[in-house]
Amino acid sequence: MADDDREPCRLYLITPDKLPDLDGFATALDAALSAGDVACVQLRLKGVSDDEITQTARKLMPVCDRHDVAFILNDRPDLAAALDCDGVHIGPDDMSYDAARKLVGPDKTVGVTCKNSRHVAMDFAEAGADYVAFGAFFPTTTKADTTQADIEDIAIWAETTNVPCVAIGGITVENCRELADAGADFIAVSSGVWNYKDGPAAAVKAFNAVFAGA
Repeated sequence: MADDDREPCRLYLITPDKLPDLDGFATALDAALSAGDVACVQLRLKGVSDDEITQTARKLMPVCDRHDVAFILNDRPDLAAALDCDGVHIGPDDMSYDAARKLVGPDKTVGVTCKNSRHVAMDFAEAGADYVAFGAFFPTTTKADTTQADIEDIAIWAETTNVPCVAIGGITVENCRELADAGADFIAVSSGVWNYKDGPAAAVKAFNAVFAGA
């Protein structure tokens, strides 16, 4: 079970990796953020130009600002710094933590993917990472190259450190409860929100209802 002193689990939204209808997505994002508590939104575009990342960020950041939701850019500390995003998320093979921190500065959030390694997570935590991410916990179509993580990784982390942890990978309204119960500080979701049967806003409400009971 999670430490009783920990804050309730919160939702961490990740965008689809392609946004062909940016205006439509901005509207859907606004509705989702209006529907319930969301800690942050990570812009995760794949196979696009820097100009497209920049254009998309400039469209979505004001939406997040209106709802007081942090805006995190995936993989690109350089662009995160140039666009004045709230932070950046990096993988273990993207760039060193120190290099990312140097680019974004001391006051921005730097989160790191640790797959299923608590040892790697501890190294990043000791280096100063603001959060560590474990996963994937369930089968996912969002990322082809995933490593299976165990819910025990979350439970042990929650019991042994105060550095926030994110659970990611194939998480849905139906399967998120055990991760929240184990002590995850954030649940990262992409398709589980954007492809939810009743729409993204309903998904945010449903996730928050589960967290409230965890």
